Amino acid sequence: MTEHIAPAEPDPGLFGPASVTWQLHSDPMMWIAGIRALYLQALHPRAVRGVMENSDFRKDAWGRLMRTAHFVGTTTYGTTEAAEKAGARVRKIHTMLTATDPATGERYGVDEPELLLWVHCAEIDSYLHVARRSGIRMPDALADRYVDEHRRSARLVGLDPADVPASTAGLAAYFEKVRPELAAGPDARAVDDFLQRPPTHPLLAPARALLWRRVADLAYASLPPYAHELYGRAAPPPTTVTRRLTLTGTVLRAVPARVRWQLPPKHILRAMARLGPGSRPAPYKLDRGDAILDGPGRAQRGNGGDSTRWRTPG
Repeated sequence: MTEHIAPAEPDPGLFGPASVTWQLHSDPMMWIAGIRALYLQALHPRAVRGVMENSDFRKDAWGRLMRTAHFVGTTTYGTTEAAEKAGARVRKIHTMLTATDPATGERYGVDEPELLLWVHCAEIDSYLHVARRSGIRMPDALADRYVDEHRRSARLVGLDPADVPASTAGLAAYFEKVRPELAAGPDARAVDDFLQRPPTHPLLAPARALLWRRVADLAYASLPPYAHELYGRAAPPPTTVTRRLTLTGTVLRAVPARVRWQLPPKHILRAMARLGPGSRPAPYKLDRGDAILDGPGRAQRGNGGDSTRWRTPG
């Protein structure tokens, strides 16, 4: 008699449908959050020097953006094996790269933990900040849970999860600690100039002025006040920025998800095919009571690196 072997359960990946990350990363405002993260990351002189010396982002900006989106998509919606392989590739590349400290001339590796931590925190802060400020309802407990979940992704790039903030309060404390090290030197200003006017074909110049510049300006405006001071460019009043983020989020979310998810590399569609229709992500699920898990350390500070708590409309 043949023994019956139950089929293996599909692999939910690093986070899975029950995570905050699974729902949040499906939101189209993550693209604006990604640009905000670039602005913020560029304010760390050693971190941005590593990019300037080892990247061709000026010539291949779209390719770099897509590679970053692919990594985030793989680690969020891919299998555990795919996420681990993506992390291993990043760690291997980082071990081969060095840069020169712009202040001391010291040669250092771009995989220094403090640099990896800055890049990680700037990214997670930006995703969370833009999502909440653009209208996604997320109680503080879920915001804390999101930050805590990403100690898993921090491990993939080479960080010890124990050294990574586990709540929004911890994230705010980290930014307060690192602020004295930040500056808008020549490299940061080069990134700012590039993000405002990325090279493009002459025929696409009108679209750059009409669409891209508005997106970049909105991402810049959503930075914390100290970042505006360092860059030396003013931003609209916070209430105006919040209103624009909310309006932009409303417009982008009106585009059917199935249309948006058809864009390569289709991580979400593949995840749903693997796990079933019940795994369909949607940020509105974060506002459901059954999505909140009780846990320690409800946030007392905001998620914008400036000790501000944003209240979503309604």
